[in-house]
Amino acid sequence: MAVRSHTRKAAPRRAAPRAQKWVYLFANKKAEGNAKMRDLLGGKGAGLAEMTNAGLPVPPGFTITTAACNAYFASGKKLPPGLWDQVEKSLATVERATKKKLGDPKDPLLVSVRSGAAMSMPGMMDTVLNLGLNDESRMGLAKLTKNERFAWDAYRRFISMFGRIVLGIDPAKFEHALDAKKKSARVESDPELSPKQLAALVDEYKAIVRKETGKPFPTEPQEQLRLAIEAVFGSWFGQRAKDYRKQFKISDDLGTACSVVTMVFGNMGDDSGTGVAFTRDPNTGAKELYGEYLTNAQGEDVVAGIRTPSKIAQMKKDLPNAYAEFERIAKRRTSSSRSSAASSSCCRRAPQSARRRPP
Repeated sequence: MAVRSHTRKAAPRRAAPRAQKWVYLFANKKAEGNAKMRDLLGGKGAGLAEMTNAGLPVPPGFTITTAACNAYFASGKKLPPGLWDQVEKSLATVERATKKKLGDPKDPLLVSVRSGAAMSMPGMMDTVLNLGLNDESRMGLAKLTKNERFAWDAYRRFISMFGRIVLGIDPAKFEHALDAKKKSARVESDPELSPKQLAALVDEYKAIVRKETGKPFPTEPQEQLRLAIEAVFGSWFGQRAKDYRKQFKISDDLGTACSVVTMVFGNMGDDSGTGVAFTRDPNTGAKELYGEYLTNAQGEDVVAGIRTPSKIAQMKKDLPNAYAEFERIAKRRTSSSRSSAASSSCCRRAPQSARRRPP
């Protein structure tokens, strides 16, 4: 009796499902995104990508998508699968591009962690600057820049901002400590505080964190980064942001992107600064630089109202080289950037081993 052989056909191999892309890199003069990806990368992330591709001097970084923010909330405030791996991979690329490492005590990479929704919501969500600092990297930053005052100033700013935004500490507690320090030093403004006075302020800020949270200030840089990313996502549903969206009929479903960008510093002295500018006068439409800036400052100082900013035209007299470069950059246009106005930071400075032109 013949036995018929049955050969089972192999099932067609299915391609492995493609992993969700949560992070878009911009570094080494190339960006994975562009201006058309505003819904996914937010206004800030899309702008950073477009400016990078246009050849403008944008510090390296990466943007975590609005889809990641929505997935974070959908899963009960947990980072979606694969996101942190992509963050670590992108961070490694940024470290290679800057020749620095996050947390390196000798030559630390510091980053800003910034919100950025598809619809403009100015001042409604949160930003953390100078992330990556701890006692060891502060010492490295001071030696690298040969500027003790700058390093202490960056550190006290970071502890205060991280404490307020990430750890949920009442901002007034840090403000009262700063005001008391200026009063005892008999000075009017932050830049007048000495390195020794700023060092004492850092100790006071650390004590505030310990008292309010029951824990010491977080010193591990990757933990700082993860907590800051989650805080930026969380600011999407902060009360200010919810009220703003309700007033302007913006959907809660959009989510915010989160951009992690190499820090450049406006608080290194009177030849550095920060500000906001437009390539046209938003009031008249005239094709001229319009805006304001502060020297020896960081972004929060401009909006805090503590010091009076200078008009952008004053930079032509006070910082002629920076102004000339800024003017050249402002005149550049790409095929996709046809809007009548654009905002930018100005005349910020990086540490001496990684000095960059102002973005």
